[in-house]
Amino acid sequence: MPRLGSTARFLFAATALMMTMNAPAAAPTDPVTYPQTPRGDVVETQFGEEIADPYRWLENDVRADKAVETWVEAENKATQTYMKTLPVRADIAARMKQLWNFERYGVPRKRGDGYFFVHNSGLQNQAVLKVRDGLAGKDRALIDPNDWAKDGATALDAWEPSNDGKLLLYSVQDGGTDWRIVRLLDVATGKLLPDEIRWVKFSGLAWDSDGKGFFYARFPEPKKGNAFQQLNLNHQVYYHAVGTDQSADKLIYATPDRPKLNHGVETTSDGRYLLVTSSQGTDERYEVTLFDLADPKMKPRKLVGGFNNDWALAGSIGTKFYFRTNLKSPRSRVVVLDVAERGRPKPVEIVPQQIDTLVGAHIVGSRMILAYLGDAKTEASLYELDGRRVGPIELPDIGTGAGFGGRAGDPETFYSFSNFATPTTIYRLNTSTGKTDVFAAPKLAFDPKDYEVDQKFFDSKDGTRVPIFVARKKTTAPGAPALLYGYGGFNISVTPVFSAAVLNWMEMGGVYAVANLRGGGEYGAAWHDAGRLAQKQNVFDDFIAAGDYLISSGISAKGKLAAMGRSNGGLLIGATVNQRPDLFAAANPAVGVMDMLRFDRFTAGRYWVDDYGDPGVEADFRVLRAYSPYHNIKAGVDYPAIMVTTADTDDRVVPGHSFKYAAALQSAQIGSKPHLIRIETRAGHGSGKPTDKIIDEYADLWAFMGYWTGLVPAKR
Repeated sequence: MPRLGSTARFLFAATALMMTMNAPAAAPTDPVTYPQTPRGDVVETQFGEEIADPYRWLENDVRADKAVETWVEAENKATQTYMKTLPVRADIAARMKQLWNFERYGVPRKRGDGYFFVHNSGLQNQAVLKVRDGLAGKDRALIDPNDWAKDGATALDAWEPSNDGKLLLYSVQDGGTDWRIVRLLDVATGKLLPDEIRWVKFSGLAWDSDGKGFFYARFPEPKKGNAFQQLNLNHQVYYHAVGTDQSADKLIYATPDRPKLNHGVETTSDGRYLLVTSSQGTDERYEVTLFDLADPKMKPRKLVGGFNNDWALAGSIGTKFYFRTNLKSPRSRVVVLDVAERGRPKPVEIVPQQIDTLVGAHIVGSRMILAYLGDAKTEASLYELDGRRVGPIELPDIGTGAGFGGRAGDPETFYSFSNFATPTTIYRLNTSTGKTDVFAAPKLAFDPKDYEVDQKFFDSKDGTRVPIFVARKKTTAPGAPALLYGYGGFNISVTPVFSAAVLNWMEMGGVYAVANLRGGGEYGAAWHDAGRLAQKQNVFDDFIAAGDYLISSGISAKGKLAAMGRSNGGLLIGATVNQRPDLFAAANPAVGVMDMLRFDRFTAGRYWVDDYGDPGVEADFRVLRAYSPYHNIKAGVDYPAIMVTTADTDDRVVPGHSFKYAAALQSAQIGSKPHLIRIETRAGHGSGKPTDKIIDEYADLWAFMGYWTGLVPAKR
């Protein structure tokens, strides 16, 4: 779920994979034997309707309930037994490993004379944090998470150097959980300091001006044994002085009268001010509270109130704060608030709303960089601080640019660029001169020109024009097996990015398609609003129309279409498979929200009522009940082959959603195709997952969905 917020070195083997479009010669013919899942007798009356929940017991924590643990082991055994019957799964895994073995760099941040960035040499389970002493200096490893756990499942998460670059603040993620442990490192010596902060979640990390301490947000320690399911309430902002125990941390900001609020923290680049940005849910509607750190009393001042609009700080010059906001501008604009004014300062427009959606704004040096989405593709430009446009930043192709961060007074910014056929390259831009250089680019052993990425448009059920990216090898024949990916929610835009797994699918001869569904942020607030709450069905209609388009246009063909989505996208797949099971040959609902009547009762689920509605409100309940994947499986109808994927430590979308949904699929009379669940251990919602686990998961998925769409690999 959303926040509260690579070039492949191809090692071509002698047995490179090719694809045929014929049905497999060696098919797994025997029906799958599923584990016996006991049915409970839970029935609850909600707004006059009796709702059966026979698998309620599968909501229990797998770490604490032996029956759930036994069920998970049995389901994983059944899935792996089935996977052994599929041809060339091992070949796919071997090729996937080759494709993943390329250098990857993150976007650098400059502090003092140091350039800090993450780097993965290829098959490392976790990226290593490095520092380069000066632009032409040597790289030095600071943190190598690969030594933290034998299974590689403990990851470096957020990190933030102090303003002078002498200390490094970072957080640790273990086993995929959303909980973080915050620690400190001396950059010069690499020595770990004794400071340790626990129960941090959904928090920024913000240094004070002189590196003597930092601000963070945390929840109270959860009840024993309930850390992975308990609702997250009473977020609080603290200040930690370097060298002290967490018990001595100073409470800076709390809202006990509004326990559902979440608080993000950031300090201005000059270190003078602290901003606390508070939200009620996942909607980008914030209150902004300002602290003048030069004031010994640190009295909070409400800069923006009302939870009405998005406010994202682009940077500050003295008392003038530049914000990207959708106040009176659904596609967003740039305004200035002068905090020298008394009370709540009046916004002054600097850059008005454009045709495209403004998705990023940063002050770098003495200028601003604004990033827009034009039909879900990144476009970026330089602006003067008075709003005059200097000119575009030329990006290499249709794709996704990210980064563009920096600080006032330092005219240097870094950004990344990638698309479906182009691995990530890191660029350095001087905002004063406009000169762009390559900072880091992995070596290519394949030619991106062998692939093509087209953007097309189709009409949804109600006539809405929806964009879709279609990526494939230029030699791919019409009517090929296709994998359709979608998300459609929480104002999140899905843009073209590189994935070695996707490249593998295209290399095998498959088409990869991404539909930019309503509910996302591709066209601003109106596009988001058209796919949430009572309008959520539009998202499903868009995805179904995308599948119909791929078939009717001849890009794919009937019986050769697979569907895939994660998190809110997992909900999407579950709902659309229920509504149009005939459309798909195979489907992968991953870490999905599958019980729409109880999602708000666990961990971060309560935040999602902004997009889904409240199951406790009758009008919302009626909408949710109509599409909830768990509650709308259609017995007596042939379903596609389905592989549900989740993880035992997912405390964002708790795995009980997928457990219950998979059990319901397996008990229903929905045809002879397999309906399996793959449950990763020591993993969570996705972030921090080690490389070897990612490769294994995609190898299973491509073998499964490739088989059922007719995309059958054969050795040559």
